[in-house]
Amino acid sequence: MLAIPELLNHLEAELKRIIDERQLVNPLMIGIRTGGVWIAEQMHRRLHISEPLGLLDISFYRDDFSQIGVNPNVKPSQLPTHIEGRDLILIDDVFYTGRTIRAAMNEIFDYGRPNQIVLAVLIERDGRQIPLNPDCVGTSITLDPDQRIKLTGPEPLAVHLETIEAVA
Repeated sequence: MLAIPELLNHLEAELKRIIDERQLVNPLMIGIRTGGVWIAEQMHRRLHISEPLGLLDISFYRDDFSQIGVNPNVKPSQLPTHIEGRDLILIDDVFYTGRTIRAAMNEIFDYGRPNQIVLAVLIERDGRQIPLNPDCVGTSITLDPDQRIKLTGPEPLAVHLETIEAVA
């Protein structure tokens, strides 16, 4: 399937390019639980970011929260108290509809107004429902409507393609 080392290398190169291009100063990196945190841990090390890695759990910010209820594995977000005016790098594993990123940005803005946010994802797939686009991508793929992509890890990181069974 998709080779994780190559995807991580490509994402790292894209992030270095955009950090330079957008002149990010002492950026704060934030990973979205769970898969986004695994990718963010890798990028945080590779890019030698000095600030501690921020962790974001968007469970309470999802737009389907009232329909699906509380996930029993909800963990608290761990963000620095000072986000105001900061350059942020937001990391997720798979960009699909855009709803996860919308929820993440809603939570981030509850902490303060950042200077700018760079969005980096390991895999971008088709199916966008909200007008958002990642700035940095490890790879882009097209899937059939009954397919989804899942990252497992953290050690080893692996990507799996799953077929969703139709409900009768």
